[in-house]
Amino acid sequence: MTVQGLPMAVPAPGLPARVRIHEVGARDGLQNEKATVPTDVKAEFVRRLADAGLTTIEATSFVHPKWVPQLADAERLYPLLGGLEGVELPVLVPNERGLERALALGARRVAVFASATESFAKANLNRTVDEALAMFAPVVARAKAEGGHVRGYLSMCFGDPWEGPVPASQVVRVCKALMDMGCDELSLGDTIGVATPGQVTALLRALDAAGVATDRLGVHFHDTYGQALANTYAALVHGVSTVDASAGGLGGCPYAKSATGNLATEDLVWMLQGLGIDTGVDLGRLVATSAWMAGQLGRPSPSRTVRALSHQEQ
Repeated sequence: MTVQGLPMAVPAPGLPARVRIHEVGARDGLQNEKATVPTDVKAEFVRRLADAGLTTIEATSFVHPKWVPQLADAERLYPLLGGLEGVELPVLVPNERGLERALALGARRVAVFASATESFAKANLNRTVDEALAMFAPVVARAKAEGGHVRGYLSMCFGDPWEGPVPASQVVRVCKALMDMGCDELSLGDTIGVATPGQVTALLRALDAAGVATDRLGVHFHDTYGQALANTYAALVHGVSTVDASAGGLGGCPYAKSATGNLATEDLVWMLQGLGIDTGVDLGRLVATSAWMAGQLGRPSPSRTVRALSHQEQ
């Protein structure tokens, strides 16, 4: 339940009129859970997210089950998600084999995941940055040839647990490589949640200067130091209108132990509603969905908005 009239909508000049939320809870969120969530619960989670008005819901990952056992049921899950009208269901693919598995099930929106740093590329993909890019090139080409849409995730854009601060020029180089190979959009990841608003603005300006269009960028912030909403606002001021978030604040990164949960979708929606920015999301239904999933996981949601609004229901 929300209090009538709250949050009060007070638009700020220069911000996007609408933001597309790229919901990652069903994939990025659940992949970091210690326990494996049953397939039918995952399918119900996606359906409830769609019912709340989310139109881009990252469904699963076709990574080898050995590496991410929590998502080993991708082939069973994806067919259960048919019939969600107006909802895009992108999936993560690590290589050509993963792409083949996804295409065989009819997936046409896929994502590849690169790193801005050598240390994380080694930890996450067991390759150098350039070797990983070379691995993705045929994946992107095949997906595009099949009429698909390709998102490029870029991790460690603002800081790396092994290397420390990441120079903007390093991020720009990998972004340009991903765009040049045919990615339709990029998601700039603050994987360990160390970015601050000035750093976000500086990177976006550097990408501008390099010819990477803002309308092809999304941002993906983790809330380790409580900066995710502030960083999102900085991106909005710059003109970014795609924001990744995870229902209930689920998630982290299994290959970066200092990574805590993603920006909670509910916290994002509360802020955007207060700014008069359209998302198409019903906050009440979204909160109910995250509270339900928290019950399935046996622990409270870390989202402040979920906690506040769920408390009002009691």
